Amino acid sequence: MIELARERGKPLPAWERDDLEGYMVASDTKSLREYLARFDVIIPLLQDAQAIERVAYELAEDNASENVRYLEVRFCPGLNTKEGLTSALVIEAALRGLAQGMEDFRIRIGLIVCGLRHLEPRASAILAEVATSFKGKGVVGFDLAGAESGHPPMEHRAAFQTAAQANMAITIHAGEDQGPESIRQALHDCGAHRIGHGTRLFRDADLLRYVKDFRVPLEVCLTSNVQTGAVASYREHPLRAYYEEGLVVTLNTDNRLVSGTTLTEEYWKAHHHLGFTWSELQEVAVMGFRCAFMPRDEKLALLDQVRREMGELDAKG
Repeated sequence: MIELARERGKPLPAWERDDLEGYMVASDTKSLREYLARFDVIIPLLQDAQAIERVAYELAEDNASENVRYLEVRFCPGLNTKEGLTSALVIEAALRGLAQGMEDFRIRIGLIVCGLRHLEPRASAILAEVATSFKGKGVVGFDLAGAESGHPPMEHRAAFQTAAQANMAITIHAGEDQGPESIRQALHDCGAHRIGHGTRLFRDADLLRYVKDFRVPLEVCLTSNVQTGAVASYREHPLRAYYEEGLVVTLNTDNRLVSGTTLTEEYWKAHHHLGFTWSELQEVAVMGFRCAFMPRDEKLALLDQVRREMGELDAKG
């Protein structure tokens, strides 16, 4: 961030690394809106193709360094168009960086394009059209993110119809700072194949049974949920209850920078705060690979590789 800001003449709240990190990591936030406000510092730094490509490449590098085998990156390219880029050019820059990262670090990556709740639904519809034009070229899904309050998923239904007509995978942030009705709309009005967070699903037993019966994966983000006030503490997170109920659950970082976390740390927190054992964490990891947005044949091959590597770790004790 400091290098990008200096090169582009952009302001920062601090210019020493430790001070900037202390500001950027959402250790003092109490709501989703406060958490999202941190992005106001990041977005101005990512308004040209070179910056976007560099950050995408380094994101691949960071994940590969902690042995991530498959990564799905999501962001809203509409936020990177304030200085002349189009959403298509933004996506192209990100895909270039990710492609180079895949080649250099032997990691597989798919890109998910996000619409944003607080923007006009037409903006989401346009982004969905752009996303579908990159299907098969690195973009693997379409999403809706941002603060839920006052912005129900169904307002953006047209965007998801565009994605569905193109046979594109759909995931939607829901049940993070709003209740089960947000999840219900994401599933039944917008056709979500996965649910981002789903933290408050437990409040509707019948909807929870539906999610369980139809194997709808939940993209769980422990650290982020504590930072946004979705849960009061790690130990009170419903992940353990969801797992024991038999739901499909995965562990995710949400935002590595603002949450100040890594995927490794999310797995550690599931163990430390919620008692997940080694074998249970292996099962959660496998569930993540099973619900990846990739062609089935390639997914099965990747699952074979993952199980083989896990077996080798088990053999080492």
